[in-house]
Amino acid sequence: MKRMGAAALVVTVALGVVTAGCGPQKQDDKPSGTDRGTSGTSTRLRELTDAERLRIADAQQRLIKRCMTRKGFDFWEAERLSLEESRTLGWVTDDVAWADKHGYGSRIDAKHERARLTNRNVAYRAGLSDERRAAYDRALDEGIDAPVITAEVPTGGTVRKRVGGCVAEAEKHLYGDRVAWFRAEKTAMGLQPLYVPQVMADKRFAAALASWSQCMARSGHTYRTPQEARQAAIEHGLKAGPGEAFEAERKLAVADATCAKNTSLRSIGNERETHYVNKLRDRYGSDLDTYARLQLQALARAKKVVEPRT
Repeated sequence: MKRMGAAALVVTVALGVVTAGCGPQKQDDKPSGTDRGTSGTSTRLRELTDAERLRIADAQQRLIKRCMTRKGFDFWEAERLSLEESRTLGWVTDDVAWADKHGYGSRIDAKHERARLTNRNVAYRAGLSDERRAAYDRALDEGIDAPVITAEVPTGGTVRKRVGGCVAEAEKHLYGDRVAWFRAEKTAMGLQPLYVPQVMADKRFAAALASWSQCMARSGHTYRTPQEARQAAIEHGLKAGPGEAFEAERKLAVADATCAKNTSLRSIGNERETHYVNKLRDRYGSDLDTYARLQLQALARAKKVVEPRT
């Protein structure tokens, strides 16, 4: 596995990128019931909201900045999108109002990309002397001398992470045990290839998806899945002018979200996802519990560092 270069890491860290797709499980705001994982009976913990995950990411930025300042370097936190702009769409959305305003989020993506290209940390690092640049890299993540942590993923194989310095310090502040967090996160995210095919083959989900496709056809759009519709919007955007492309994207996204709402596609998908993830708890329950517990711990600590996005 190739290690991300220091300059690239600056971009990623400074932008506070949060990757979130289909989560390992979607639950109510309150803990409910008990489940037997590999370590016995444990209380099921809720999954964080998008806003809460963003607050953790923002807190990590703030902690890195404090650490870099303490070590004698300037560091700029990521340009933050609004809470509305930062929404995770997942694979389908049924929020018609959001789709009517943002389409599939192409303009939000463009805004994020502009922030990445004008990142002040990259320019600052480039302006340092060779000696100071090396010191900056050591302060940020320790470079090639950083310790390596590993995690086995459910589909087989091992992933590695090499990071130290202020990035590691921020992670430790939020999650406590960085190794436990890394392994639990990679396990939770790595379950998707195991349960997604089961969801797609599920009769209830397949019926809802077919109803969505029929609904879209009545609106003049012939797509089998929301992914196909979204990809069509992207491809059209590459060919048309900005104004025309966004208007077409917006109309398609509204039809997509309307059909998803009318067919309950999102709620059925979430329910079937939970069902198949629960079937994996006998083997991975302990990891999922650790993942949820450390996220909630990080959230509690993040609340003492930064305010929520608005």
